[in-house]
Amino acid sequence: MEVPPFQRGNELVSAAPAHPSHGAPVCDASPRPVAELLACPPQIAALLHRAAVSRDLEAGDALFRQNDVAHGLYLLLSGQFQRRAERLGSRLLLGPARAGELVELAAILGDGRHTCTMTAISASSALLLPRAALDEAFRAWPPLRMQLLRELAREVSRAYGPSWRARQLRHGPHLVRPIL
Repeated sequence: MEVPPFQRGNELVSAAPAHPSHGAPVCDASPRPVAELLACPPQIAALLHRAAVSRDLEAGDALFRQNDVAHGLYLLLSGQFQRRAERLGSRLLLGPARAGELVELAAILGDGRHTCTMTAISASSALLLPRAALDEAFRAWPPLRMQLLRELAREVSRAYGPSWRARQLRHGPHLVRPIL
């Protein structure tokens, strides 16, 4: 499995080091958060955990960039991240992402491209659940795909729910705040 690098300033940084015995990426995180967050059986969590790649980032490091190929789903383990995107020539601040969140469900379940740039705003860590392992987990336990779709629907609902409507009434019809 090819592990994508992440960006630190203008420099590409390799992800996790290879495990000396079999060349697979090392993941020090416990499989428990994966099982709890995805509400999947322990054997499915173990499958994903074996393939997972942990990444430590410094403030300012880009975990991924908008329109890059999505290599998998990210579970944020620690720290805080900021989502930014460009739409119709405007730079937009989409909001924070925190430890415990799954990010880029739309990319992994959709067209396979990142929808935004995710940048660490503090020392942070993330766990990449690679696409190939997710596909294997989907085959081994089909309810997982539906659970991820439900989580994506909850994200959309939170983004456009009652608080979104209240912001629209207070601040006008702008979906997100542009970065000046």
